[in-house]
Amino acid sequence: MDAQLKQKIIQGISSGSIIPYLGSGALAGSVSVADGTPIPADSDSLIYAMNNGSAMAPKLMYEFPRAAMNLELKKGRNFITRTLNRIYAETKWTRSPLHQWLATIQPHYIVDINRDTQLQGSYSNRPHTLIVGLARIGGTDYRFKLFSYADGSYTETTPEAVDASLPILFKPMGTPAPEANYVASDADYVDYITELMGGFGIPAFLKEYRIGKQYLFIGLRMTRDTERMVLSDIIYAADKPTTGWALIPEPNDKERRFCKKMGIEIIEADATALFASDAALVDAYPELQVGC
Repeated sequence: MDAQLKQKIIQGISSGSIIPYLGSGALAGSVSVADGTPIPADSDSLIYAMNNGSAMAPKLMYEFPRAAMNLELKKGRNFITRTLNRIYAETKWTRSPLHQWLATIQPHYIVDINRDTQLQGSYSNRPHTLIVGLARIGGTDYRFKLFSYADGSYTETTPEAVDASLPILFKPMGTPAPEANYVASDADYVDYITELMGGFGIPAFLKEYRIGKQYLFIGLRMTRDTERMVLSDIIYAADKPTTGWALIPEPNDKERRFCKKMGIEIIEADATALFASDAALVDAYPELQVGC
């Protein structure tokens, strides 16, 4: 990455004008404390983790939501929740180098489409607002829950009560904490994306805050339609003509076309380009494995 561009991006993240948008590659380098296995994050690793380490039929291996839908139909929706809780709440993982780096900056607003709790851990020393995506629920038009973090614990809150001056952590695909809510299966994504497009997936204070912002997409391959649809709505009203930048090693033609359409400039590098001056973090960062 060009040194001048790197400085611009880091300054933008620090000031809040550039929003980090984290994909599965943001968890590269995070491993089990018990046995050193990598944390399931991308599509294939999640499918293996959900299916007792075994592959599924090729058509189901295409992407995680499809495989999760198949397992939900066979074993029930609670099976998906229990399994994701086992992975992300009951197993201890080391922190990824990228999350270690972001914790030193603590940006005002971050979007994290992973389902783990490392981002929340980075802000455990200060008050913040957590937005958690929801799907297929009754009793509300919204597809999110809001939590206020203070004094070491979360409390559910309302859009009207949110202090917009506090950091905002957006977990659209869910998290196990403070309560388990996930967007995982095809049916979840259909419901969530439909309501997101209708304006019910993002609180009003965030819709206002995001206007004119730019984004840095980290560890996210722009190859899956579901993820691209979620991305398009979450970054709505971004700055133009440059919506932001995407760190994508060896981008394919599909990614190039999508990024050009969205006004996203591709940087052909992985996340180590952000913290290349920190040898300890670089050494802990493996070859990037991303895509969902």
